[in-house]
Amino acid sequence: MGIVLGLCLLVTGRHGLAGEAEPLIADPVIEARMAALSEELRCLVCQGQSIAGSDSDFAKDVRREMRTMMENGRSDAEVVEFLVQRYGDFILFRPPVKGATLLLWLGPFILLAIAVAVLV
Repeated sequence: MGIVLGLCLLVTGRHGLAGEAEPLIADPVIEARMAALSEELRCLVCQGQSIAGSDSDFAKDVRREMRTMMENGRSDAEVVEFLVQRYGDFILFRPPVKGATLLLWLGPFILLAIAVAVLV
């Protein structure tokens, strides 16, 4: 009897673990912009996930900040610029091509050329 009671408590107790959903924006255009833009930004806590897909506190804070900026009339470019100034290029899944990221962009081609040269 104790095992059955324990299993019932275990199964029903998991409902308390569900997180609260973030509120949707009343304006569907801003909500669509938020969804698209947050897919292009990396969560700095769980680095393999986008801001949209992460449940970390960092991602929630960034989404809240993005929502506020968009509701205040900021463009997508202004939101991204603010986040890059605050967190650096690493927050972008597609960092810009510039001197500091040149090796990142050209590295695979250089390694491929070396591999071809060694094999031939």
